[in-house]
Amino acid sequence: MGPTMINGLPAHVLFVHIVVVMVPLTALLLILSVLWPAARRRLGVITPIAAFATLVAVPLTSHSGEWLEHNSGRTTLIRTHAHLGDQMLLWSAGVVLLSAVWWAIHDERIRARLKWPAEQSKTTIANRTVVIAVAVVALAVSIGSAITVYRIGDSGAKAVWQDRADSAGSADGDGE
Repeated sequence: MGPTMINGLPAHVLFVHIVVVMVPLTALLLILSVLWPAARRRLGVITPIAAFATLVAVPLTSHSGEWLEHNSGRTTLIRTHAHLGDQMLLWSAGVVLLSAVWWAIHDERIRARLKWPAEQSKTTIANRTVVIAVAVVALAVSIGSAITVYRIGDSGAKAVWQDRADSAGSADGDGE
């Protein structure tokens, strides 16, 4: 599905940086779009495009991580990291979907095609309910995606560095 090695390095150690930056960034963009109308107008379609780019990066990162898992020792920490990593695709897909919906329900051309009233007019209770529901779910999924990428990164760092840091600390004494 993608490269497994780049310039002699496992691709996962390079791709992971894209996900670690883009997931919180797209979550922040969606949160800003939901909570701050001026930001939503300025960002426009940038938020769903950034979320889609993140969605593309997630399976590349996961695939290269699975290759790395199969070509290195399978410790409990690595299995935990892989299990958590498998969850990221759903969170990223949710951010893409919700950012696209949030953008669409505020874009006048799309509202006209859907025959929704203009944003400035008084909307029906059903339309307001949809907008509020999308906003609440978008905030929850944005926060959930950021927390998930943190947990994945934390477990990955432990999988790579815990034994090395422990042995380096014991070689240097008590670390003080």
